[in-house]
Amino acid sequence: MTQQMLTVTTRHVAARVAVLAAAGELDHDSRAVLADAAEAALHGGHDRLVIDLTELGFCDSGGLALFVDLHRRTTAGTGQVHLAGLQPPVAVVLHAANLDRILPLHPTVEEAVRAATPTG
Repeated sequence: MTQQMLTVTTRHVAARVAVLAAAGELDHDSRAVLADAAEAALHGGHDRLVIDLTELGFCDSGGLALFVDLHRRTTAGTGQVHLAGLQPPVAVVLHAANLDRILPLHPTVEEAVRAATPTG
């Protein structure tokens, strides 16, 4: 079985808002790739993160733990984490872990960016 690696592309789309597009598989071994991208965005003043999961085909407990950690870190201030474009295998895992109760989920990146963008 060939393991698909995780890639993350970051776009700064609005004041304080960064989109992190994750593609591949997010697990305990690959979560550092997304964690490092999120850390760079946070240090760059982007405390509202939209994580685009459109191209993510797998997520295990390591990925879920990262989402929770990012949620805790951003909401300790005035930031947020929004998840967008969940595919069925990832959505099932997120719902089973009840993360849909604490993390805003959006069908598209555009909707997530609108929700994450500060007003005023």
